[in-house]
Amino acid sequence: MKAVYISEPGGPEVLDIREVPAPVPGNGEVLIDVVATGLNRADVQQRRGFYPPPPGASDIPGLEVSGRIAAFGPGVTKAFSLGDKVVALLAGGGYAQQVAVSAEQVLRIPEGVDLITAAALPEVAATVYSNLIMTAQLQPGETVLIHGATGGIGTMAIQLAKAYGATVATTAGTDEKVSTAKAFLGADIAINYTDEDFPESLKASNGGKGADVILDVVGAKYLQQNIDALADYGRLVIIGLQGGTKAEINLGQLLSKRAAVIGTALRPRPVAEKGIIMSAVREVVWPMLTDGRIKPLVAKTFPLEQVRQAHEYFDSGEHMGKVLLLL
Repeated sequence: MKAVYISEPGGPEVLDIREVPAPVPGNGEVLIDVVATGLNRADVQQRRGFYPPPPGASDIPGLEVSGRIAAFGPGVTKAFSLGDKVVALLAGGGYAQQVAVSAEQVLRIPEGVDLITAAALPEVAATVYSNLIMTAQLQPGETVLIHGATGGIGTMAIQLAKAYGATVATTAGTDEKVSTAKAFLGADIAINYTDEDFPESLKASNGGKGADVILDVVGAKYLQQNIDALADYGRLVIIGLQGGTKAEINLGQLLSKRAAVIGTALRPRPVAEKGIIMSAVREVVWPMLTDGRIKPLVAKTFPLEQVRQAHEYFDSGEHMGKVLLLL
């Protein structure tokens, strides 16, 4: 099969397409003929040499795919059939024509979503639901601040939080992205972080109140501002480190707000945990996609042969929504 490998740490030019042996599904695994795979920030970090795959995972990048079930390994207990249209959450291996993955991490595609667009869903849906709902315990009527409004995580998080009845604030770097966040995604408050101090803007637009929950993909660069933006008893959930890994924290400020700072990662979690998350996604998020409360946003698709161009586009930050590779 064809698959993408990283020849050495670096830019998009280090991505090579190779002919390699197809995977064989092991115990409890299904084999999927991949139709499309989504690009994620983790793929870029892996390409740059900063985010190696977890022990035992494929060296091939790619954390989510859509496709059709082609074969079963022994011991599969999930009720799938050959040819089922599915999506899968992966620890790696998605940039390939086939992937073997635990059946616990596989779901049939949601009704009303086409097979290509479905590739935009598993990683972001699992990340957003597990962090906003399972970890941060977001409640109706609370205020949530979501950084990176028009990225894959942001587009899902804004819509999911709105569906949960939260007041949604978000940040973006251009006026066009701010407009998209409000007009298409439904954000109540959208802040251009290049022009505004987001903690002050949030409170000014929210009756003086900060955020009960913050979902952050930036990390160190935003740590102090995020704590400034938290309401009393607020929960800051850090899921990305685009702005660095080390920063000082004013513990007195954190204590005075009775607030929490939580760091999580989805990729290294064990299969059992991912299975619980994916089951929750099927029960809660899939119906929201079917009835239109959440609409997938795909920025652009590229054939596998243009994987370098896809990463160049992703790196540019111009995209609004998910970037997909077509197999």
